[in-house]
Amino acid sequence: MIVFTKLWQTMKEKNISQYKLLKDYGFSSGQLDRLRKNSNVNTYTLDQLCSILDCKLEDIAEYIPNK
Repeated sequence: MIVFTKLWQTMKEKNISQYKLLKDYGFSSGQLDRLRKNSNVNTYTLDQLCSILDCKLEDIAEYIPNK
């Protein structure tokens, strides 16, 4: 399972709020909702987030194996 727990910490460190993603970067509220719920997001969205936050994929997403 891929979780986006690290995304919220990285956003805080980079001083980018969810509101800023919506208003300044054109993210949809649906995309943010999927990220909050650890649902499916496409690689384009992950690429955008890495670009905006100037970070690596492992700074926003983490794979947790099913037990």
